[in-house]
Amino acid sequence: MTLNIGIVGTGWFSKVHADLLAGMEDVKLVAACGSSQEKGEELAGKYGAAGYGDIHDMLENHELDAVYICVPPQAHGTIERALIRRDIPFFIEKPLASSTEIPASLLQEIKERNLLTSVGYHFRYQENIQRLKAELEEDKVGMIVGQWMGGMPGVAWWRNQEMSGGQFTEQTTHIVDLLRYLAGEVTEVYGAFANRIMHEKHENVTVADVGTVSLKLASGIVASISNTCVLPDGVGKVGLSFYNEKGLLDWNPERLLTVRSGNSEETPNSGNPYAAESEAFLHAVRTGDRTRILSDYEDGYKTLKVTCAAFESAQSGTPVKL
Repeated sequence: MTLNIGIVGTGWFSKVHADLLAGMEDVKLVAACGSSQEKGEELAGKYGAAGYGDIHDMLENHELDAVYICVPPQAHGTIERALIRRDIPFFIEKPLASSTEIPASLLQEIKERNLLTSVGYHFRYQENIQRLKAELEEDKVGMIVGQWMGGMPGVAWWRNQEMSGGQFTEQTTHIVDLLRYLAGEVTEVYGAFANRIMHEKHENVTVADVGTVSLKLASGIVASISNTCVLPDGVGKVGLSFYNEKGLLDWNPERLLTVRSGNSEETPNSGNPYAAESEAFLHAVRTGDRTRILSDYEDGYKTLKVTCAAFESAQSGTPVKL
């Protein structure tokens, strides 16, 4: 059975997913939709697909088994509703939106129809994350420290708070999601954000460029996640560290470091988590077996609620309970 796939969005992530789909057996990318007909046709042409500038036109012209949604945070809502009402499974890149209002409404419709969904929290599919998850089940974690330190992306929408949701929602969401996946649900957040540098270097910057968030988990674990987008190109740090009486478990996108009583072991990451998340999603589309999907829309919404609560807390100056 060949799956006919559509893709919405024409940016970098769309190309990542399109390349992976093009290399899979019994999968065919048949349509691509951009913010304009020209953009849709430009991406589609690389894969022998049809190009569109409107989601409804694409769906009218093709019988699609699934659709990949890879659009900026502010572009969500109309796309998902068109798919939900046609009962078309979809894979969606993070974050689900720049705020919780639209996803909360969409989630109700998704649950009512029991629609198959998957969210692009690809780090969950790393072998080292699975290894870390198994190890943590044997440990009583004391505290967790995470970070997403880097530079500011060069697209205008990212620099606008209303459009992107800010760095904690648009980028650091990966670290928040891993925190939830590995250590359980968050019950309270307290955020402190500031505009230190980037608003003086670029026009129309309304996102904070530094921030730190304290989080309380249902288990009693205390966590702290910080981020910045003031660093120059090529400088950065992304990771999550777990501290307990046995020692330290330190993960970053390249490796997992285990430190126990002075002895350390480093395990490089292997495999392609982008391919793994697609394979899990497409397996579910074919068979109905959703067990390989590690984050669906409802789960992705829980991560969004945490990141948006952090922004709310930073605005009010008070903790926010979840």
